[in-house]
Amino acid sequence: MPVVKWFKPGRATGWAKTQAPATRRRKLMASTSRALKPRKRYVQAARRAMALGNVTKDPPTKRKAVADARYFYAKADKAKRK
Repeated sequence: MPVVKWFKPGRATGWAKTQAPATRRRKLMASTSRALKPRKRYVQAARRAMALGNVTKDPPTKRKAVADARYFYAKADKAKRK
């Protein structure tokens, strides 16, 4: 039975589980709106990563996507405190 991909992200990011963490995170940030303030961009990137982590059935992809989301949520929290 073929795999049916029902999740359609709003914007392609270029994220791949085989990339280094810095590359994945750079690509997620590049896909965010530059009109937003840094904190909002971090949250937007985190939500995109979390959306991927929530819909995938591949354990390595889920782990890496959730790790990237947590990284961006932590950055957003730090940006909020400044």
